[in-house]
Amino acid sequence: MNVNTESVLKDALAAEADMVDVPEDPWAGFERRERTHKRRRRTAIAGVVVALAAAGGVQAGVVPLPGWVPAIQVAGFNAVLGDGPVRGSLAGDKTFLDGLRREIKDIEGPGETWRVADRQAIRFVYAADVGDERLVLALVPLRFGFLEDRALVWYVGEAGAPATELLESGRVDGGEPVVTYSQTRSDGPGILVVVGPVGSTVSVSQGFRYTPEGTVEHGPAQQQPADTGLAEMTLPPAPTPPETKATVTLGPDVIYEGGVGGGWAGNAYDPHEVSEAMVTAALGDRTFDRATLQSWITGAIRDARVTAAGTAITLRWTGTVNQQPAALLTIQPKGGGVLAYAYHGAADSYRQDLRLLLPVKGAAERPIAWRLRADGKDDRTDQVVVTAPSGAHKVTLEIGGAAPAPVTLDATGAAVVAVPPFAAAQVTAYGKNGVVLGTTPVPPFETSSGGLPGDTPLTRVVG
Repeated sequence: MNVNTESVLKDALAAEADMVDVPEDPWAGFERRERTHKRRRRTAIAGVVVALAAAGGVQAGVVPLPGWVPAIQVAGFNAVLGDGPVRGSLAGDKTFLDGLRREIKDIEGPGETWRVADRQAIRFVYAADVGDERLVLALVPLRFGFLEDRALVWYVGEAGAPATELLESGRVDGGEPVVTYSQTRSDGPGILVVVGPVGSTVSVSQGFRYTPEGTVEHGPAQQQPADTGLAEMTLPPAPTPPETKATVTLGPDVIYEGGVGGGWAGNAYDPHEVSEAMVTAALGDRTFDRATLQSWITGAIRDARVTAAGTAITLRWTGTVNQQPAALLTIQPKGGGVLAYAYHGAADSYRQDLRLLLPVKGAAERPIAWRLRADGKDDRTDQVVVTAPSGAHKVTLEIGGAAPAPVTLDATGAAVVAVPPFAAAQVTAYGKNGVVLGTTPVPPFETSSGGLPGDTPLTRVVG
């Protein structure tokens, strides 16, 4: 990425933040994501090098690369977690760590093998027995032909297992300042580990709820030992995949705040799957493919991290988007806020166009609109779908500070209008005699859909 491109992207992200009143510049988050994107660009970069080295077969690994040949660094950044001492209960077990150093395997990827560049340069970040698992986090130098990179790799086995029995269990970019691991199950305790820089402090909150006011309320934060940069926790059995949030501070700065992803071993049944009866109730007298609707509702419930049992479902609108079946639906967990989801496509191949947390009060009277990306791509378009609530006689669209303009709705109660991708906009619905039913902002494009809907200003209407 060149400097001019970074400047353009930074300005665009700052403009997006201003549009939705985000309290901090998202550039820092973009830089973190860009490190991940650089890893994904390896194949593209490698293609150029392959063209240069094809005659010798070096890049493909057919011919050994001479040791004197300089490598091309895939990413230029400091590996923060490789600077400190080894942490964890096994930090002093030199025999075990030396054994694991010998056992660490090359990393196989689609069409490429990243070889361990120098075993003596492997840096162990963390090693411990936590619960019934043995965990090691290592910073591993890797090489693929002329390309060189580093990855933070988890190695996992049963508690007390020898080095020969540990297996790779996930990896992230070597420049990440915080790495997490979590494994939970429905029939027994699980574990959670967060590793940040030495001198940082980790806080962990477990559980959440969607409030009727339209916000996400996380469980109380549990601060872990100060300045250790570690959280090592045993988690209770979880009948559904739990939502755990970690916050890592270094001095006055928050260097990480987000969910702790991981594995979950559950019951034989899927707690997110909706029944045929629930689909029938949601459909009412509408005509729509049942399998598709069931798939989309189940997807919404899973994305919201709630269960089908006790969740109310309302089908707000059905129609077409880009000549494909489309729907807007809402789900409401018992006692919680209302979550709106929009989809288009089919049962087994679809795009989630919207997820938005709404306050319960007035949710049914709100018009709801969402932006569209190009089908089959992530490119942002200027196309916005506007849907009217039941009983609306008129809907208007206001872009920026311009005067509200009427929206011409089709027979389904929707319309596709043009709104510049980075422009703030809102839609308003009116009832009889011009009474305002509700106003809703047009949400900006999400840059990452991995967290809870409503956990950021991008996916809620409440400030």
